[in-house]
Amino acid sequence: MNPPELRYSKEHEWVRVDGGNAVIGVTMYAVESLGDVVYVDLPEVGSKLEQFKKMGEIESVKAVSDLFSPVSGEVVERNQDVARKPDTVNLSPYGNGWLLKVSLKNPGELDSLLTAEQYEKFLASDGKS
Repeated sequence: MNPPELRYSKEHEWVRVDGGNAVIGVTMYAVESLGDVVYVDLPEVGSKLEQFKKMGEIESVKAVSDLFSPVSGEVVERNQDVARKPDTVNLSPYGNGWLLKVSLKNPGELDSLLTAEQYEKFLASDGKS
């Protein structure tokens, strides 16, 4: 079950609003599809992100996949635990396995993301956009 308080992208990233910041991670669906995560390449603090544009990569024993930012803004923090121990993403994708904190440039962009219920329906339709 995907946490109901989050917003989701069709690229399988999630967002949690925390004050003026957005915490970004990947969904359980992404983790299960990838398998064991062995490396995560994230943008540096101060990097500018644009909604739905590539922001990094996540590598597993199976494949390398692009990460896309679900919101626009400036990176204010990278999860150093994930940098040191990438399997943290597998163990806790909605908790300790978060990837970035971003200062939210345009909160209205959240409206273009899916609710948990919409994301569940999207996955049920094969997870294809």
